Amino acid sequence: MPAIIIDPVPPPTPDEPPGPLWKRLAWFVALSVVAAGVTAIVAYALRALPFAG
Repeated sequence: MPAIIIDPVPPPTPDEPPGPLWKRLAWFVALSVVAAGVTAIVAYALRALPFAG
């Protein structure tokens, strides 16, 4: 029997209210900051690639 580490959570029903606005905005801001950071890291790595070696 496999070990279940995380309990699956069913999706919300259509009549269930969404979470609070501040929490949804915080997720949006956090994801966009992380995405911009990853994009910058990849861009600088690709820019430095011709100078390596």
